[in-house]
Amino acid sequence: MKIAVIGGGSTYTPELIDGVLNRHARLPITEIHLVDIDVERVQVIAAFAQRMIDAKKSTIKVSWGTDLRKGVRDATFVISQFRVGTQAARHRDELLGREFGLIGQETVGVGGFAKALRTIPVALHLARTILEESPKAILLNFTNPAGLITEALLRHVPELTTIGLCNVPWNLRTEVSTALNAPLKDVRLDYIGLNHLSWVRGISIGDSDRTHDALTAFSDLVIKQGAQPDEPYWNSDSLKIVNAIPNYYLLYYYETERWLHHQEMNPTRASEVMKIERDLIEKFKDTSITEKPAELMLRGGAYYSDSAAELMADIYTDAGTIHIVNTKNNGAVPGIPSDFVMEIPAIINASGAHSIPTSAMRPDMDSLVRSVKDFELLSIDAAVTGNEESAVRALITNPLGPDISQAYPLWKRLREENKGLLGIFNE
Repeated sequence: MKIAVIGGGSTYTPELIDGVLNRHARLPITEIHLVDIDVERVQVIAAFAQRMIDAKKSTIKVSWGTDLRKGVRDATFVISQFRVGTQAARHRDELLGREFGLIGQETVGVGGFAKALRTIPVALHLARTILEESPKAILLNFTNPAGLITEALLRHVPELTTIGLCNVPWNLRTEVSTALNAPLKDVRLDYIGLNHLSWVRGISIGDSDRTHDALTAFSDLVIKQGAQPDEPYWNSDSLKIVNAIPNYYLLYYYETERWLHHQEMNPTRASEVMKIERDLIEKFKDTSITEKPAELMLRGGAYYSDSAAELMADIYTDAGTIHIVNTKNNGAVPGIPSDFVMEIPAIINASGAHSIPTSAMRPDMDSLVRSVKDFELLSIDAAVTGNEESAVRALITNPLGPDISQAYPLWKRLREENKGLLGIFNE
């Protein structure tokens, strides 16, 4: 079995290797092929990955290259984790948000919009290449903004089996398991929304409803941990209003002013990540290291290895287990179009992800989800057709977007900052 990793030079890759090694009995991989345009970096990652594998006395072979077509050929799974424009583009996105007094985070607001426009053309090319070389392969999309990119893939390359993946649902489930002292396999979440825009409405352990206990534990943890003076965080009043365990990213929507203040007081996250990655690459070069370093947790994406590897293992073994993934609604959430991609629980088997019917969203949740989904659809239309009206309307439709008077100036600056990276808008 071959796995192709697109963006294999990412510092996330050792996390993935670790997850695969822990499940090799259920996921009998023979080759992991890393595809990346940065030759020097992917060589370092590939060598470190092979040392990790050899240290576990596994026979998995790590290969690498810059040729996408060769990389995905004969693959069983293709994992997408690439970043168009590298962290430098992310840094510019964050600064652009600050320039216009907006949130500049990489998956929401103007930052998420810019990243989507850079990424969609490349993601669609990847999917079409997989169809030509390995039509039965399953694409697991971890590339951000994960929900929006998965939406684009399922709309424009529907013949390919694609599942969107994020580590946040797995993290939440792990935290609930720890807080309630329950086995992870027994924890069920009533999880609903979009990627980085979601809520846990209910929690059960086996046949027992533990929602009240989980909400209380989460609230107590929040109050105990507190927050830095300028850092937005939940408090007891806000959690009482939400009456659910909220995805951390919802703070960008619920506490926008505090996040804007936080931006003013702190460097961009991209600049921090660039330093973390430089340090990690130097560690990966050390031939004496055969296990992922603790510093990898600073990079973000905790438990990515578990969520991605467990998903592949359950698909391969036709397990019929439940994972929270980005997939078509298919009637699962009442009132939401069936072709909308949602982040919801789904049954996982050999044919992919199958969404599980649930109850309708509360009006406040529904309203926010629909606004962001409209933004996603306009962004996809802009990236695919080159329609500038769709691009500008996407900006003003986004709840974190600019005032209408600033839409065109922002669009002009965004194009300047992303020259040569915007697919059809480069022509």
